[in-house]
Amino acid sequence: MKKTLLKIATGLMVIAGCTVSAVFNKATAQSKRSLPGMEKKILFVVTSHAQKGATGQSTGYYLAEVAHPWDVLHAAGYEIDFVSPKGGKAPVDGFNLEDPVNKKFWENQVYRRKVENTLKPSQVNASQYAAIFFAGGHGAMWDFKDDQEIAEIAREIYESNGVVSAVCHGPAGLVNIKLSNGKYLVEGKRINAFTNEEEAAVKLENVVPFLLESKLIELGAIFEKSGLWQKRVVVDQRLVTGQNPASAQGVGEAMLELLKYNISTKK
Repeated sequence: MKKTLLKIATGLMVIAGCTVSAVFNKATAQSKRSLPGMEKKILFVVTSHAQKGATGQSTGYYLAEVAHPWDVLHAAGYEIDFVSPKGGKAPVDGFNLEDPVNKKFWENQVYRRKVENTLKPSQVNASQYAAIFFAGGHGAMWDFKDDQEIAEIAREIYESNGVVSAVCHGPAGLVNIKLSNGKYLVEGKRINAFTNEEEAAVKLENVVPFLLESKLIELGAIFEKSGLWQKRVVVDQRLVTGQNPASAQGVGEAMLELLKYNISTKK
């Protein structure tokens, strides 16, 4: 049975409506409020960068790309911490409180305090976390790629059987992660992210320091994508990636299924 579940987890790709395999759900179904053996937390990475190059336009982490995965994982009973390259208050973009999930997150005093007082990478103990999630927002394109400390945290979590995940521009945090065998984490894995076409559609293809899709392909990732603004989540082994803001909830759901599976195999 464990071998069968592992094949499902490795090959799972969630597309279109971002629904998770019914078989996988049935095999790992557990209480949303308290998963047996859940002793670790989840680390969310948000950007410290607040400007889109020389445009004068503000940026930061995209609120829905934090709030929607947070809602899924928090409801399942996980505690979430926040880290950013510089620590302290993280700049926010896409500030839409008409979205009820965004509003729920923003009005939660505990988590509002956490995202406005993020940890510095040096304050993070990777062994405390079952998963790490890189939130998107254009700011991530400027400060995720070259942050060696956060890349090392992600490597430690992944190599301790943890889950690594990202959405939209968040996969900029994946391009610098090398495993102990010297290979890039993304090499040979199915992955997606904000596409070159989407970057061109928002007229920032010549503003961002690099094109995320192109960089991931350069590093050996197998890039899979849907059309503009379509939901798409890809899961390969313990790596979860989502294409754009519409995919954020699906990333949270896929993370949760992998975390349930990890717990079930430890029994």
